[in-house]
Amino acid sequence: MTEPIRVLVADDQALLRGSFRALIETTSDLTAVGEAATGAEAVELARALRPDVVLMDVRMPRLDGIEATRRIHQATDTADVRVLMLTMFDVDAHVFAALRAGAAGFLLKDTPPADLLDAIRVVAAGEALLAPTVTRRLIAEFARQPRTANPLPRVLDGVTDRERQVLTLVARGLSNTEIADHLHLSLATVKTYIGRLLTKLLARDRAQLVIIAYESGLVGPAAQ
Repeated sequence: MTEPIRVLVADDQALLRGSFRALIETTSDLTAVGEAATGAEAVELARALRPDVVLMDVRMPRLDGIEATRRIHQATDTADVRVLMLTMFDVDAHVFAALRAGAAGFLLKDTPPADLLDAIRVVAAGEALLAPTVTRRLIAEFARQPRTANPLPRVLDGVTDRERQVLTLVARGLSNTEIADHLHLSLATVKTYIGRLLTKLLARDRAQLVIIAYESGLVGPAAQ
């Protein structure tokens, strides 16, 4: 029998922590292994418990979720711990920084319970997950930042035109199925393209592909 996915819940509101924990415990393939009320606690418990996924709030006392994510991601003993962050519209400006810190996914706090549970499973499986609403707002935020003179730096050398199309759609928040429909490709072909992009761009996961698409200038105001 497959071991359940072990989840650490980190949120400064006790009611929300309890609600998330109760929701997680309703499924046989997930289990809540602990709760953290601060970012510092989240880092400590991630090291002590080694969960598969940390469900992390962005705003928390004694270390915000972004810095907590960075510390979890950079520490050798917790580098494999995946962080799924929950955000509200008023903290979307921090999403880009959190992606760079190593977060594997983002969802809005009003995400339906079933979607939240599915998101935990997706992230635990090694995929990255970005809610399309968050991604669109992230693109808008990035578009307001100063751009480099060279719109497509050498990081994209060796990436084919078709791979750039796929990368653009990944950065827009489309799922593999949506990309396949958009480009009239099979799902297996899309997965192959994404695998090649991960290898060529030395990216850890889908979230890093999003960062590269933004930083390279491949995704910008015209992609909204």
